[in-house]
Amino acid sequence: MVLNDLLGRKLSIMFSAVPSAAGYALMAGAHGFWMLLLGRTMTGFAGGLTAACIPVYVSEIAPPGVRGALGATPQLMAVFGSLSLYALGLLLPWRWLAVAGEGPVLVMTLLLSFMPNSPRFLLSRGRDAEALRALAWLRGADTDVRWEFSQIQDNVQRQSTRVSWAEARSPHVYRPIVIALLMRFLQQLTGITPILVYLQPIFESTAVLLPPKDDAAIVGAVRLFSVLIAALTMDLAGRKVLLFVSATIMFAANLTLGLYVHLGPKPPTPNSTVELESAPLGGTEQPLAAPTSYLTLVPLVATMLFIMGYAMGWGPITWLLMSEILPLQARGVASGLCVLVSWLTAFALTKSFLLVVNAFGLQVPFFFFAAICLVNLLFTGCCVPETKGRSLEQIESFFRTGRRSFLH
Repeated sequence: MVLNDLLGRKLSIMFSAVPSAAGYALMAGAHGFWMLLLGRTMTGFAGGLTAACIPVYVSEIAPPGVRGALGATPQLMAVFGSLSLYALGLLLPWRWLAVAGEGPVLVMTLLLSFMPNSPRFLLSRGRDAEALRALAWLRGADTDVRWEFSQIQDNVQRQSTRVSWAEARSPHVYRPIVIALLMRFLQQLTGITPILVYLQPIFESTAVLLPPKDDAAIVGAVRLFSVLIAALTMDLAGRKVLLFVSATIMFAANLTLGLYVHLGPKPPTPNSTVELESAPLGGTEQPLAAPTSYLTLVPLVATMLFIMGYAMGWGPITWLLMSEILPLQARGVASGLCVLVSWLTAFALTKSFLLVVNAFGLQVPFFFFAAICLVNLLFTGCCVPETKGRSLEQIESFFRTGRRSFLH
């Protein structure tokens, strides 16, 4: 939150390379468990920096017509990166996997050194000439950027100071921040993080037909394909349509998983959830079934549908909308706050998932996630504006004036 406004978006992203490279080096050369924990903490800190800064930077440099597609690329690359490292993990020892993590860090830093700062950030710092050059570089030498530059300049001049507590109570400031915060909160409550974290144990506990590692690889590939669909269709279909479709698919998938766990077969032998847990996910009161029945494909298909639904809408669009609707005055701080809320929610859900499963059964979390998806549908219809094809200044003007004309 601090670095986003202090150093700017670009330099904050580049600064994240320092803890990231140091963290991977610690893990690669770890001689004790504390080094692994410290390295993981540093890479987590770097991940927090990039999660708060990259969406804002992308939205501020992208033209309105392709901002949806470009806004989905951070999520697309995150999915591609995790899938690539999963594949490398099958081939490399974990120490060399940590060494491989240094590669993207160096490439990112090198490529960013050729990129300009965000014109909006430069204008907010009084560097008008540099901002004009940056905008001209981003739009191309043959593009007349004077009109766009004047629009950005007027908006920045109206917000030349940081948000005061008195301004924070104004609806045009707090409404977009509250919408962004609730979107990140509801995004995590759909269950994406605990489902991905406990993917293999869930499959083991639901007698899936295929080996759990193969299932996890299939789900990762589906996730990548779905984010790609979102990136290609976001500027055509619009944000709200994809959010509606996404929440509907996730609701159906979570409900199916809950009903399958509650009514369907169980694995023939108990399996531990993780190394630290001796109890299986859920109970074993129901009749056991050998994992040769095609009925055991239901959890795999339902999980693939859930991942597809999430990756088509509530995954990438929440990141994009966060960076689109937040007011410029508070964009750096508010984007960091959104990421903080999102990951605190993910942490709490992941830590409580096993407690709920062991106390009430594996079906209860899935029914809860399904109920949240219904809430997401209502929230999208009532509170989320359509931002397709609009400049950041137009979006901000909507929250300032309350006029909905451009949103239809």
